[in-house]
Amino acid sequence: MNPYKSNRFMPMLMALCVVVGIMIGTFYANHFSGNRLNIINSGSNRLNNLLHIIDDQYVDSVNINDLVEKAMPQILAELDPHSVYISAKDVQATNDELKGSFSGVGIEFTIREDTIHVQGVVGNGPAERAGIIAGDRIVSIDGKPFVGKVVTTEEAMRRLKGQKDSKVKLGILRYGSKMVKYFTVTRGEIQHKSISAVYMVDDSTGYIRIKNFGETTYPELIIALAKLSQQGFSNLIIDLRDNVGGYLQSAVQMANEFLPNNKLIVYTKGRKSPRQDYRSDGRGSYQKIPLVVLINEGSASSSEIFAGAIQDNDRGTLIGRRSFGKGLVQQQIAFPDGSMIRLTVARYYTPSGRCIQKPYTVGDDKGYEEDIMARYRHGEFFSQDSIKHTGPAYHTGIGRPVYGGGGITPDIFVPEDTTNMTSYYKQAAMSGLILQFAFTYTDDNRLKMNNFKEMTALADYLRKQNLVDKFATYAEKNGLQRRNLMIRKSYGLLNKYINSRIIYNMLDEQAWMEYLNIGDPVVGAALNVFRRHEAFPKKSVTQQHPKQ
Repeated sequence: MNPYKSNRFMPMLMALCVVVGIMIGTFYANHFSGNRLNIINSGSNRLNNLLHIIDDQYVDSVNINDLVEKAMPQILAELDPHSVYISAKDVQATNDELKGSFSGVGIEFTIREDTIHVQGVVGNGPAERAGIIAGDRIVSIDGKPFVGKVVTTEEAMRRLKGQKDSKVKLGILRYGSKMVKYFTVTRGEIQHKSISAVYMVDDSTGYIRIKNFGETTYPELIIALAKLSQQGFSNLIIDLRDNVGGYLQSAVQMANEFLPNNKLIVYTKGRKSPRQDYRSDGRGSYQKIPLVVLINEGSASSSEIFAGAIQDNDRGTLIGRRSFGKGLVQQQIAFPDGSMIRLTVARYYTPSGRCIQKPYTVGDDKGYEEDIMARYRHGEFFSQDSIKHTGPAYHTGIGRPVYGGGGITPDIFVPEDTTNMTSYYKQAAMSGLILQFAFTYTDDNRLKMNNFKEMTALADYLRKQNLVDKFATYAEKNGLQRRNLMIRKSYGLLNKYINSRIIYNMLDEQAWMEYLNIGDPVVGAALNVFRRHEAFPKKSVTQQHPKQ
């Protein structure tokens, strides 16, 4: 073959191959695009490819970002009840609760009749320094009206929060005045505390209520213990009822304060997470103080880590009702757009080796969420014999039997008291009418009650105001039929609930807790344990309600 002729035709041959390739590619692109799944229906890229196909081929225009936003929670729901997706707009609010502070104006508010009502102001916070007081109504923000249907909790939070040192102009309608006053508030750091109450229940017993486990929980605990030390406490109640948890590390730090050296607090283990042990270092200052921990069905996650460490190490006595049962550990993973997921990466185990995660069916979020109501209907709130443990028995350091597979069962069970419960009381409470009445009464009588700075003085005043009868009249005007026999039977419950909310509105959360704890059978059981010097468990301890 003539090499010259071969070289002469080579460029033509290459060009022809390129043209044929383009034609074949175009043919498949134009006529077989509907069958792309035949090509890409394998491997981990299918979801990404599916979105590309929808974006390219779907009959109508689609907002792919919105589609992803809706799909993410559904995908995670197929894993377990605690793996969740948090959108970018919700990340800040979610993290604020655990970080211990946020930038805002420093008010606590409620929304009534489409208007923001200032329920309380943070002491020496931005709002108080600007002159805003409890009872004020916010009717405009930055010169624009903020009343009516646009007023939601989420929108109010969005407008009131902001960068530190930024300013916001609030239009305020004050009680007794028809003129709107304007206040310019310079936003600042607002502390979001984990500990809501610290006080002496009696001459020797300190009480600490912890709402959640955030970044500042441990330093707050140290301050609280120092405060109680100055008042001479020799026994301690830690109230974790309705504490839904938070950071594992905060629970570990807290348990360390009460445990001797080298005691296992908790360990975690997962498919991709090797076992990690968390042990006490022996530096805790309160290793020998008699300790009682209060729990109930609302105590979850880090609350259960702390309670489990105390119980399994026989360090204190647990009193109340069976805890929630969350034994899964989540890791936060952020995305570039600001959203994030909390993905379950491990299970945590108490020192005895039990995982207290309650059973769940993948994808059945409704059944999981209704577990507490199922316990209630089953009678577990009223009788310890109704508690059904799943899984084997484990044993504490001194050999006491404990169980996993669905929460932590307290050492001493105290049933919910339903003696004076009536359908009238349930309706009044669940409808929100008691809260509405308490707020209205507070607003109308704030000037009279401003003189009461202590819980006991305000409670004494309220006791003389015949508030149950006033509430019944108010409730009847708002659709709840008056039932005198039921009102009489539930009089004590109604009176306590109404008074407690007014005390909360006028004073603070600590005063509210102090009032609620008066006559509380769970707190009473704790005090009885201290009187009998039985806070440190013994092998023969039986898990039953102590004789009063």
